[in-house]
Amino acid sequence: MTAVQTRVAELMGTVASVRVVGEPLDPQAASEAIDDCLRELSELEARFSTYRTDSEVSRLRRGELAPGEASPLLAEVASACEVWSRRTGGRFSAWFGGEFDPTGFVKGWAVERAARHHLAPLCDRPGVIAVGISVGGDLQLFRAPDQEWRWRIGISDPRRTGSLLATLELGHGAVATSGLAERGTHLVDPRSGRAAASVLSATVVADGLARADVWATAACIAGADDLSWIGVAETRSGLLVAADGRIRSWAGTAELVAAEGVTSPD
Repeated sequence: MTAVQTRVAELMGTVASVRVVGEPLDPQAASEAIDDCLRELSELEARFSTYRTDSEVSRLRRGELAPGEASPLLAEVASACEVWSRRTGGRFSAWFGGEFDPTGFVKGWAVERAARHHLAPLCDRPGVIAVGISVGGDLQLFRAPDQEWRWRIGISDPRRTGSLLATLELGHGAVATSGLAERGTHLVDPRSGRAAASVLSATVVADGLARADVWATAACIAGADDLSWIGVAETRSGLLVAADGRIRSWAGTAELVAAEGVTSPD
């Protein structure tokens, strides 16, 4: 009989939820893996939070920590942010007003990192079918190699509270959503310094959450009229809802006509 173990915790200013599916399920092994995953996320939050005065990022921003004194993890994040800025053509940036703010990258990167370290190995244990984590609605999902399990994911319609725009079926991979629906106008185009307001929401499916999260943000910055970036993004699929109501979706490097039901390739 299929069993499901779920854990919910408050992390990164939002809600994290971990789910392990098995037949049968070893509850102790699942619980230990979840504990370790959430512990690593908590540690990464403490290191990178811009809201905590004692975080490494805050100390760096105040000049109390020289760039050369940064930890290998902070150096890794800073380097990754520079790479993503180039890959997105400047649509993504971790530098605002001369200050380093990796918030737009760290959540997806941290969730993927912790999930791959602690949750993904569960898929090699007998009886485990699938395991996934959601943090603020962004997902990193895994399934055992010999399983056909598919996660069914609803994509919210930013124009109608409580309504779904599409349903996504995914065996493994990551899903990230960015836009104005939840937090209002908070995205700024790094290239111009102006608010990006032409996309209500952009949902991106990729192999890993760091990539999906960056490109969901970049899609909002690029705007509803520009899908030129999908040719280099190496995402699986996605869709965006424009402020004027238009819906644009893509699979691989090709734009699709309709976005009613979406099944991402595994």
